[in-house]
Amino acid sequence: MTPDHFKAVFSNATRFSSKHFTILITKNTDNNNRLGLAIAKKRVKLAVQRNRIKRLTRESFRLNQTTIPHIDIVVMVKSGIDKLENHEINHQLDKIWQKINQRYKR
Repeated sequence: MTPDHFKAVFSNATRFSSKHFTILITKNTDNNNRLGLAIAKKRVKLAVQRNRIKRLTRESFRLNQTTIPHIDIVVMVKSGIDKLENHEINHQLDKIWQKINQRYKR
């Protein structure tokens, strides 16, 4: 995603949340999904943990991108996510993908 895509999502977004994630989405005109990650150093101090969260989020998105509609997505995290196990992070992301699918059926 380019900075213009991020601006578009932040200015006109639908918000989906869980205990540790906030996901902003906007429909796009392309026939593909775009993922942007905004993992703040303020929320997750260690680079190792930020990279782990990014890796898990990208993999979850890759596995679910065929089921979700054509949207731009920006993923932000809340404090405390670095304490979660990988399976807990994946579970929260899966629930959010399901919410998005219910709201925006193809």
